[in-house]
Amino acid sequence: MLKAIPLFPLDTVLFPGGPLRLRIFEQRYLDLVRDCARDGRAFGVCLILEGREAGEPALPAAVGTTARITDFYTLPDGLLGISAEGGERFQVASTRVRDNGLVYGEVRFWPDEPAVAVPPEHGLLATILERLLDEIGGVFAKVERTRYDDASWVGFRLAETLPLAQPEKQQLLQMTDPLQRLARIQHYLPRFQRA
Repeated sequence: MLKAIPLFPLDTVLFPGGPLRLRIFEQRYLDLVRDCARDGRAFGVCLILEGREAGEPALPAAVGTTARITDFYTLPDGLLGISAEGGERFQVASTRVRDNGLVYGEVRFWPDEPAVAVPPEHGLLATILERLLDEIGGVFAKVERTRYDDASWVGFRLAETLPLAQPEKQQLLQMTDPLQRLARIQHYLPRFQRA
């Protein structure tokens, strides 16, 4: 079943459960934030394939993630800042641009991934993630130890934390098998090893 949601094309990939902080200044996105906050709705975040974040409507990737606003604040420059959290993944069937320049997508939501334990051959990835998150701090620094046993959670957190190119992150988002995602991330690891 298709559902129409507002889209916010960005130069970043949002993963389920992942944090997102945005600086809002264009009127179309101020409208989006107002409407979503008023109705408790989520908006869709898609990686920009062509175009830019500001100005003319950009061409979004066909797979994205919903974002639900969790906090508002005023930035030092006086602009609106929001914090949001990634939710469900979706596939865009079609888009249309409203007269205010806001892109709406007819989307089909993907089911949640099945709960799969991190297998022994990918145990190193959970250890690396735990060390990274301890070092970085932030929202995931103090999560329950059991989260590191969840293949989807570990894969999504590594995908957003490692310095991968945005198209690589998009590929990881589009994968539907958590173990295949971990295998792909393990394939990327050698490039991050110190000489």
